Amino acid sequence: MLGFWIAVLSGALMSVQGVFNTQVTKQSGIWVANAFVQLTALMVCLAVWLMSDRSSFAILFQVEPKYMLLGGAIGAFITYTVIKSMELLGPARSVMCIVVSQLIVAYLIEVFGLFGVEKQSLETKKLLGMGIMIAGIIIFKWT
Repeated sequence: MLGFWIAVLSGALMSVQGVFNTQVTKQSGIWVANAFVQLTALMVCLAVWLMSDRSSFAILFQVEPKYMLLGGAIGAFITYTVIKSMELLGPARSVMCIVVSQLIVAYLIEVFGLFGVEKQSLETKKLLGMGIMIAGIIIFKWT
């Protein structure tokens, strides 16, 4: 149950962050806002690390495969695409599309066992659920 509430909090924070970042972008520029977001995220992570974990950064050199270290670079493009989609679609439509896209890609990663994730079987009911979500986006867009 804790995982569910953490996921709900994550979704809420992502929505609020997207709106904040979009507003900052209107007054600064998308890459300035993106750099600021990433810089402040780094400062928060370093502060929490100093107060709690203190494990060595050298362990990162042992991560295999090395492409797994691209999460931060991907994060910069996530911030960019969230800002642009919220600017173009508005917060509600943007988040609906983002969440459905996340679900579809995550399910494909599971079904094909990509990136070291345990392979899962393709289930018709999950495909139907995704279809219903896509239909929801279409209905939401036309109303």
